[in-house]
Amino acid sequence: ELPCIYNEATAALRIILYVFVCETVEYHAPPSPPTPGKEQEGAPARRGSDGKLRGRKRANDPAPPLDSDIERVFIWDLDETIIIFHSLLTGSFSTRFSKDSAKAVSLGLWMEEMIFNLADSRLFFNDLEECDQVHIDDVASDDNGQDLSTYNFGTDGFQSPAGGGALCLGSGVHGGVDWMRKLAFRYRRVKEIYNTFKNNVGGLLGSPKREEWLQLRREMEVLTDLWLTHALKALALINSRPNCVNVMVTTTQLIPALSKVLLYGLGGAFPIENIYSATKTGKESCFERVAQRFGRRAVYVVIGDGVEEETVAKKKNMPFWRVTCRADLEALSHALELDYL
Repeated sequence: ELPCIYNEATAALRIILYVFVCETVEYHAPPSPPTPGKEQEGAPARRGSDGKLRGRKRANDPAPPLDSDIERVFIWDLDETIIIFHSLLTGSFSTRFSKDSAKAVSLGLWMEEMIFNLADSRLFFNDLEECDQVHIDDVASDDNGQDLSTYNFGTDGFQSPAGGGALCLGSGVHGGVDWMRKLAFRYRRVKEIYNTFKNNVGGLLGSPKREEWLQLRREMEVLTDLWLTHALKALALINSRPNCVNVMVTTTQLIPALSKVLLYGLGGAFPIENIYSATKTGKESCFERVAQRFGRRAVYVVIGDGVEEETVAKKKNMPFWRVTCRADLEALSHALELDYL
């Protein structure tokens, strides 16, 4: 396997190949004005509701566009595309990129502990593991809107049922009204926590976990040669455009996925409504949901490292940008800066 080396020539070749693919599936890039300016750190990008696809953001129009107004949807995989996680634990990252294998495994285990600690302690994963949902609002219809400010989740009697799959995994069989309402309350609270802390996970963790998390993030960025930094650059470029949106479809269960998003600092790039878990339904089903949400008028671009998302993208005639190394993310940002995507 050839090493991934980034330079202007490889970036240009990658862009030419991508444009060729886009043209063969009848996707055409609009005209290209200047690259949008850098967003304020930690602040989600705002998109003008009537701006052109390549136009700059309108400072006097803070309202995001309706889903039906979105013209280009970038569907991202999570693990090994935006973040490096599982390959640290398996050793494949260190082997492929000649890194310290013991250090890689150690950092992977450290991040794994933080992911599940956050999921269990703040995001109700102990209650929701057997009641996984594809999307945060999938049980919202069972929520009666009760004020939860003084609600005690620890004493409300909610328990995940034995063999919870029959009740929770979309088979059409549901628990009683009271049980479903308590389930919906938990997902509503998760949504509130995510929206409150998506740009301030350190505030959610508190001290000393915050300092531990900052150290872990620094060490992972060093080990992975700023992989996450390059992914965030591409995400920010997309987020800064009017009528473009980032969507995540991951094979991780929804609650641990939200924990990962928060800990890797991705909350500003992905509103919680734009995160889908394909654990129980597969990615093709999630892609269909995304396409139904944003409509046939939108252009869909899939970004990932796996066979599943590539296969589904080809089946649905969506351009696919493969990420196998950091250079692929650099080339992606370069293509975005030149307005080829």
